Amino acid sequence: MALKLLLLCGGRSEEHDVSLDSARSFIKAIDNNIELDPIVIDKSGKLLSPEDSLAKLMQNQIKPNKKPRPINQLSLHKYDLVFPLLHGPYGEDGSMQGFLKLNSAKFAGSDILASAASMDKIIMKTIFGAIGIPQVPYLEISRQNWQKIPEVVLESLEQFKFPLFVKPANLGSSIGISRASDYQELRVAIDLAAQYDRRIIVEQGLNNARELEIAILGNDEPKATVVGEIVFDSEVYDYETKYTANQAELRIPADIPKYVAKQCEELALRAYKIIDAAGLARIDFFFDEVNNKIYLNEINTMPGFTETSMYPKLWQASGLSYSELISELVNLALEKR
Repeated sequence: MALKLLLLCGGRSEEHDVSLDSARSFIKAIDNNIELDPIVIDKSGKLLSPEDSLAKLMQNQIKPNKKPRPINQLSLHKYDLVFPLLHGPYGEDGSMQGFLKLNSAKFAGSDILASAASMDKIIMKTIFGAIGIPQVPYLEISRQNWQKIPEVVLESLEQFKFPLFVKPANLGSSIGISRASDYQELRVAIDLAAQYDRRIIVEQGLNNARELEIAILGNDEPKATVVGEIVFDSEVYDYETKYTANQAELRIPADIPKYVAKQCEELALRAYKIIDAAGLARIDFFFDEVNNKIYLNEINTMPGFTETSMYPKLWQASGLSYSELISELVNLALEKR
């Protein structure tokens, strides 16, 4: 009897389109023995029917006057497994995981705790800092303080040296991230991040640091891939650089010393376990060659999943095809739940 799988994609976050691209690749590669229904969640939070969702994903025209089906008509009980292929808030942050748990649905990926803690960069950094995982120096600031007492906020940041990186606390796909090389750029960067979140992170920038990534797969006995590197010409690896063709190059495996790759693997697995992640995650690092130091940047519990995304490309380089990766994630989800 074929496994019945519900694929959730889209969502209300700024990463809506990235999720749709991930879903398109997923549908093309899924095992023929799996019966799949896609559900696109539009940007207002409404659900499209499986028929309309498939039409949207395949970029066909949806029938005119066809209304989205509201969430209270979604029958989760008829599916063996739900794959929440959602990136960012309202999907990767524990909210969808909580909804699925309340409805006794089996689902792929991490549970509520790991999803929520990993999405919130401040909580994530607090947890990793408590167990001694190396991270670049940072400071949390609030949108309220920035709007009321900006000069005091800027004074608190004098402990750092330019360049600085400014990020919203809860967002993915490098949205709202800026590099500031002076106080004028810093003001603009904080204003931008404040548009996306009420909590903002300012990080000490590293000159000429290399950006490394590693993919993790598994539940209680996770495994890691080779290390990959992202190379780009822009000053910051932002949304435009990440998703515009030929703006960034993925080098797999990364041309780094073996001990650096080993340290990345050890730190990635340690972070994965302490956050209680499950199924999959991509973990990103900075490698400061000048000072020979590695810093953990962040963990993503539902990374980009297109055929050209770093997560599946890392597994392909490690001996697992895109289709095999999906099958393994399905098996891990069924095992975990």
